[in-house]
Amino acid sequence: MPTPTAPTDALAPTVRPSAPPWIFMVLIVPFGLVGGFLGVALAYELKQAGVSAAAIAGLIALSYVPNTWKFFWAPLVDLSWTRRHWYLASTLVTALGMVGMAWFSRDALHWGALTVVMLITNVTSTVSGMAVDSLMAHSTADEEKGRAAGWFQAGNLGGGALGGGLALWLVQDWQVSVLASGWLMAALCGLSCLPLLLLAEPAKTPHDARASHASGLARLKGVAWGLWGDLWSVVSSRAGGLALLVCFLPIGSGAASNLWSVMAGDWQASANTVALVNGGLGGVASAAGCLIGGWVCDRLERKWAYCLFGALQVLLAVAMAEAPHTEASFVVLSSAYNFAVGMAYAGFSALVLEVIGRGAAATKYNLMASLSNIPIGYVTWIDGLSYERWGARAMLNLEALIGVLGLLCFALAAHVVRSRSRRQGPPLTAP
Repeated sequence: MPTPTAPTDALAPTVRPSAPPWIFMVLIVPFGLVGGFLGVALAYELKQAGVSAAAIAGLIALSYVPNTWKFFWAPLVDLSWTRRHWYLASTLVTALGMVGMAWFSRDALHWGALTVVMLITNVTSTVSGMAVDSLMAHSTADEEKGRAAGWFQAGNLGGGALGGGLALWLVQDWQVSVLASGWLMAALCGLSCLPLLLLAEPAKTPHDARASHASGLARLKGVAWGLWGDLWSVVSSRAGGLALLVCFLPIGSGAASNLWSVMAGDWQASANTVALVNGGLGGVASAAGCLIGGWVCDRLERKWAYCLFGALQVLLAVAMAEAPHTEASFVVLSSAYNFAVGMAYAGFSALVLEVIGRGAAATKYNLMASLSNIPIGYVTWIDGLSYERWGARAMLNLEALIGVLGLLCFALAAHVVRSRSRRQGPPLTAP
C-alpha cells in the first residue's frame, strides 16, 4: 500500500532541527508573567489603592485585546530582522513595561498612564511569544513537537502562576513594595533570555535566500508574497482546514476554570482554598498536564490526542457537577480539571505545530492562536449566564454538553475529509 507523503513546505529550511524541548518552557515565561502579574499582584495593589472592582476587571479585560489581534503584526517577525533579535528586544521592553505597570499602579491618579503602559507591555509580550512560536516550529524535530508543545505551554501557564503568585506573596507576606516585585519580574524576563545561547537562529528558507538578493521594494514584495503563499498553503490544505475548525470548536476550552472564584461558595470553599486552586496548586496541575499531554501527543495521532483531552475535560466537568459539593471535592476535582486544561493546551499547540510546518511560522501559528481565543470567550460567557440562572451543577453539565457537541462536529468533519481523500486516491509521486 503506498504511503501518503507529508505536504511539502515550500518555505522549510534545509537543516534538521534538534533543539531540547525544555528551552521553550523558559523562553515563553515572560509572556505568562505579564498576565499573572497584572491579574493577581497588580489587581490586589489597585484594590488596596481604592480602585473599584469593575475598573480593575475592565483593565484586565482590555489586556486581552492584543492577544486577540496579534495575528496582524505577527508577519513582522517573519518578514524582518531575526527571531532572536525580536525576542531579545520585545522581552526587554516587556520587562521595563512591568516595572512601569508597578510604578503607575501605586494609586488611582495614574490610571491613564497605567492603561497605556499595560497595553504596550501586552503588545510587546505577544511579539516575544511570536518569536518563541517561530523558533519552536523551526528548531524542533517533527517527532518531538508534542514534547516541545508540552514544555512550551507549561512555561506559559507556569509563568502566569509565577507572575501572580510569587509577586503577591512577596507583597502580602514579606511586605515588599509592588515596585520591587515589578523589578523582580523584569529580572525573571532577563533570565529567560539565557536559553538563546543554546539556540541557533533558524537557517533562511530557500525563498528568503532568493529574496535577499533583491533590493528595496522588490525584496519586500518577494518576501511578503512568499509569506502569503505559505499561509495559504496551510489554510487551504485538509489538515489546515481541520486545525482551523478546532480553533472555533469548544473542545478543551477550560472555561469553567475562569469561574472557580465565582463558584467556590457552592462548595463551601474558603478564600484560602480559592487562592490555592487559582494559584500554586492550579499552576502545578496545569503545568503537569501540559508535560504529560505533550508526551502523549508524540505517541498518538495529534488531532485525536487533542480530542481525547477534550473528552477528559467533559468527564471531569460532569464529575464535578454530580459529586458532593464539599471543599475537599472542590480542591480535588478543580485541580483535576486544571490538569486536563493543561493537556488540552499542549494538544492544541502540538496539533498546530504539526500543521503549520516551518516557513512563516509566527504568522501561521498566531493566526490559529488568535482564533482559539474565540471558544474560550463564548463558552465562558455561556457558563456565566447558566450559572446565574441555574447554578453550578447545571452550568458544569451544560459545559460538558457543549464539549460533546464540539467533539462530534470535529469527528464528523474528520470523517468527511478522510472520505474525500480516499475517493481522490493517494497523491502522485515522481518515478
